[in-house]
Amino acid sequence: MRETLDVLFRRQPAANLAEPPAQIKRALILSGGGARAAYQVGVLKAVAEILPANHPNPFPIICGTSAGAINALALACHAGNFREAVIDLEALWQQLTPEQIYRADLWSLLKGGGRLVTSLLNQGVGRKFPVALLDNSPIRELLERTISFDKIDAAISEGNLEAVSVTAMGYSSGQSVSFFQAAEHLKPWRRHNRIGSNCKLGIEHLMASSAIPTVFPSVLINREYFGDGALRQLAPISPALHLGAERVFVIGVSSNRNPVHWVKRRSRTRHSPSMAQIMGHLLNSAFIDSLEGDIEHLDRTNELLKLIPESQRLAAGVRLKPVDSLVVSPSEELDKIAGRNIRYLPRTLRLLMRTVGATASGGGATAASYLLFAAPFCKALIDLGYKDTMWERDSINTFFQPGPEASPTVQTDTALRKPAS
Repeated sequence: MRETLDVLFRRQPAANLAEPPAQIKRALILSGGGARAAYQVGVLKAVAEILPANHPNPFPIICGTSAGAINALALACHAGNFREAVIDLEALWQQLTPEQIYRADLWSLLKGGGRLVTSLLNQGVGRKFPVALLDNSPIRELLERTISFDKIDAAISEGNLEAVSVTAMGYSSGQSVSFFQAAEHLKPWRRHNRIGSNCKLGIEHLMASSAIPTVFPSVLINREYFGDGALRQLAPISPALHLGAERVFVIGVSSNRNPVHWVKRRSRTRHSPSMAQIMGHLLNSAFIDSLEGDIEHLDRTNELLKLIPESQRLAAGVRLKPVDSLVVSPSEELDKIAGRNIRYLPRTLRLLMRTVGATASGGGATAASYLLFAAPFCKALIDLGYKDTMWERDSINTFFQPGPEASPTVQTDTALRKPAS
């Protein structure tokens, strides 16, 4: 969160402050969440319909983490207009099956479990491969066929894209590393446990960013193994700010920001928390809490900046610039939707999930939702994202108005105004 403040309070020569930017730079921020990232597709589908049919990419800066990184690069690599890119992305998610993401047959699960057990005889280290329960080679093959990484350079040179970043966590350094491919004027950065590394993005970066610990294998990039980017990413908005964003469009995958869900009635529990319930909360702390905390920090910083007269900021020669934001997050609890769709998991994995309590009755549907790459669940989330975004059509139109004079005076959060479904 301090990262956001550092970028907002960069010092610049006073002369530059009087020159308004020729074009507002908008950034798209896509968080992680495994199969929950299907919700992002529904939001993008609605945005594409609200904008003109032939509208180019409205986000010159795209930042993704974990499963959100897959959506980010799919958009960045698309050669057509924005609507076509979203149509192709939706088609990909609509046809997904768990078997296209990971191997979940009995033999594969036994091998994965066996590697976890035998690693205990080798100080917890895999002998030939990184330890993981599931083999995610199918998603690697799918992404290699679907995403044309070479098109990123073309998009940047043609002016359709300025930067795209993918965040992963280094296991040796403990740093949150944002690998980015961008125009030449954008430079790497370094903060406490957070760095930006300029490179040519490829399949290894995507696989590393989405490698949920112990579930999917870590990935070796250069000299270090990397895992899911949501881990240790305390300031998910900061990569976009470092890359020059002046407005941020954030798509979350949690209904926590909906006031309807702020106060939950406590009921008497029948049993202690299941293993899956505990794991679900750990996953939420990594994939959800950091983003929501950073959004709150950004909002409070903007409120503080509004209290400082612009003349005083200009006179001091300090760039204290608010960053407008629009946050779209689910109006319904995704855990409940997951609980209704767990039956679509592969039979062997469903049995394993039931064993550890990853069911609605066991209180662990949250954990199952991250692996629920099944068409009914993905379609339900896409439809929900579309509905939530269309409900705030006016806010979307305002956010995409050109020029600084059209910038909203306050930050907008669709979850704060949507009624419960």
